[in-house]
Amino acid sequence: MYSWRRSRVFIIASILIYLSSLATAQTPFKCTSNGNYTANSTYSNNLDALLRSLSSNMTDFGFRRASVGQAPDTVNGFALCRADQTLQLCRSCVDSAAREVRQSCPNERQGAIWYEFCTLRYSNDPIYQTQTADPTYMLRNTQNVSDGDRFRADRTALVDQLAAQAANGTQLKVGVGSRNFSDLAIYALVQCTPDFSREECQRCLSGASKGYQSYLSQGLRALNLNCNIRYELSTFYNETRLRELRVAIVAPAPPPTSPPGTNGTDTIPGKKDDNTTKVIIIIVVPVAVALIVVAFAIVFVIRRRRKQNKAYDAAENVDGISTVESLQYPFSTIKAATNDFSNHNKLGQGGFGTVYKGELPIGQEIAVKRLSKDSGQGDIEFKNEVLLLAKLQHRNLVRLLGFSLEGMEKLLVYEFVQNSSLDNFIFVRHSHLDWDTRYKIIGGIARGILYLHEDSRLKIIHRDLKASNILLDSEMRPKIADFGMARLFRQDETQGNTSRVVGTYGYMPPEYLNYGQFSVKSDVYSFGVLVLEIISGRRNNGIRSGDGSVGNLISFAWRSWQEGRGGEVVDPFLRSGSGSPNEMLRCIHIGLLCVQEDATDRPTMASVVLMLSSFSVTLDLPSEPAFYAANGYRSDAPLIHNSDSTNSHPMSSSQPSQESRRSSQNDACLHY
Repeated sequence: MYSWRRSRVFIIASILIYLSSLATAQTPFKCTSNGNYTANSTYSNNLDALLRSLSSNMTDFGFRRASVGQAPDTVNGFALCRADQTLQLCRSCVDSAAREVRQSCPNERQGAIWYEFCTLRYSNDPIYQTQTADPTYMLRNTQNVSDGDRFRADRTALVDQLAAQAANGTQLKVGVGSRNFSDLAIYALVQCTPDFSREECQRCLSGASKGYQSYLSQGLRALNLNCNIRYELSTFYNETRLRELRVAIVAPAPPPTSPPGTNGTDTIPGKKDDNTTKVIIIIVVPVAVALIVVAFAIVFVIRRRRKQNKAYDAAENVDGISTVESLQYPFSTIKAATNDFSNHNKLGQGGFGTVYKGELPIGQEIAVKRLSKDSGQGDIEFKNEVLLLAKLQHRNLVRLLGFSLEGMEKLLVYEFVQNSSLDNFIFVRHSHLDWDTRYKIIGGIARGILYLHEDSRLKIIHRDLKASNILLDSEMRPKIADFGMARLFRQDETQGNTSRVVGTYGYMPPEYLNYGQFSVKSDVYSFGVLVLEIISGRRNNGIRSGDGSVGNLISFAWRSWQEGRGGEVVDPFLRSGSGSPNEMLRCIHIGLLCVQEDATDRPTMASVVLMLSSFSVTLDLPSEPAFYAANGYRSDAPLIHNSDSTNSHPMSSSQPSQESRRSSQNDACLHY
């Protein structure tokens, strides 16, 4: 439900942006008088059947073609939806297009119509895998950009790159991306009908692009019957939907080689009066339907079991990386983008490798995580992070652009996040964060975790939420990073156990640290620690109270709140600011609810988001939190420990292990 609401909001926003940016909002259509037909004729009835079929039988990838009837009244047609639209929105668009094209072309045997999110075409001539020489329609913004020569060059380079991406597709012939232009960016989407070959798609897009070369419009749509191009100076496409579709393409299917109506393709028979045909249909159809139902039931059960096994074993099966082959970059490209991983481009270093800044040939800035060859993150963690991030898209999650594998080299390519990590601000430059900014960061982190737990297609436990794994973009929007330790859950699974405890001291709940038990409530605990750190500007460990004793932030916050001195937890910089004291105290209350010792007492992230967004929600009284300050450990030192018994655990020792000391030394302020 949440996902549908977000998609609906995105679509509505896209429509409003589109209508405001274009000089004309009229729906373009094309009618060709290749002979006319009369109302209620065989051709008219076949056309009605075709238009109904295009919507009701639309594929998940937004393309459907069909043929109805016998010559000379055969009707051929197809519908193509913009690739970033959901199946439900696609069908709705095709339904509307079908109604309007009938009104716009009331008796022509050929017609086409272009909507914002779909294209529909029909004809009494073959139209599959055929290139049309018809001119391309242009819908453009009347406002022009400055620096025309550079704009043309950047626009051409971007569209050419995306055209090659689209042409190489199979079920989905689409290319999306952006390119920096001055202090702006050009965002573009190009698409061909999937029945086109690589060469046909390239030729169609090349022809469509020639029509706008003289224009310097800030936004434009070039519409051809079998391909289209759109660019804007702001993002307009739904990257989440596109990423889901690409991941769903496991084995590319070959393009169709024969038009519908032959060799058993999508043909819908027209009306016949032949009695023999009717008898055959009456006998054969029920039998065929029964066989199809049985076959589908068997296939459904087999596929469901296979998907479950593949999904739940994703963290253990290295070969699964083939499902995201479309995201793989050549090692040479990333090497060049980072200037051969030069120290000048180095952003930071963590326990599992080094992060570099880079720039792709199209001008896009990236962050490259180069895993250490001797790091603890081997093929399992690497594949885990690729598979998870490829399927997860949310404004509060760092976006994975791709990966590279060559020999011992393992690279993860992320979007570049401008403002480093949260710990750099709250522990070092905390005066740069006023209360409003901190409150928005808390809310953004909560929404990102909620997406992982409940709103994504998967159910993810992050297991390493900490301040250094929260990145801040140019608008100080938080993005959760570093999914190397994440675990995938079944939707009906509530808790897991492991003898391999991974995470960070100070952020791990007691049931996980002591017994290896983890659940969504493990992330809730880590979030509670984060909330208290953001409010106080202090790390969880090493807090000195008024009596000179040293403890952790959780115990200090608990005692202060219990004694009515909650304001002492707040960062002194915030106390002198204009922020709401009531909001700060309420967030401390929420943080203490999240770090309660008993996991069942902690709220879900859905409840946390509601508490943060609505002050009318009454908060429960928290019970005593878990206290486990460990002298001699840094609060953000990564822990990876394998044990065969839950009775022996490194936390029972006051001295860090060699592994934890090494990880502690490598832990940096910037993590991807």
